[in-house]
Amino acid sequence: MHRKLNKNIRRRRRASGVTLTEVIVASGLLAIAILPILKGLTTTQLNSTLIEQKTRSLMLAQSKLEEMKARTVYDYDSSLAETGTVLDGSYLCNVVDDVADPLRTVAVSVGYDTNGSNTLTTGEIDVTLTTMIARRD
Repeated sequence: MHRKLNKNIRRRRRASGVTLTEVIVASGLLAIAILPILKGLTTTQLNSTLIEQKTRSLMLAQSKLEEMKARTVYDYDSSLAETGTVLDGSYLCNVVDDVADPLRTVAVSVGYDTNGSNTLTTGEIDVTLTTMIARRD
């Protein structure tokens, strides 16, 4: 009887522990589960940065376009064209002015200067806003 009792105690002790193999398998499963989560978080961070950059470009383009419209109130005939105008640090702006009677078309392109060249290339343009302005007499 005493021997039977000792065997039962030993079995319970063995059954309550975790083997090294189980720990390794659990760690592997955990690593496999965490990898896609970390990749998703990284992708989300990158997308958030791009959205923030495009939103800032849009706000700067709207502001520049309003400035161009205000300029034409007092001096309609002067050219509004600009190239590589620095806005808010690393953002650049190009303004294309197409003067035609009775309307002139003004296009404002804004983007982040990713290569540091101080010129806004096609790949760097985030936003282009276009409007038509009439002469006010």
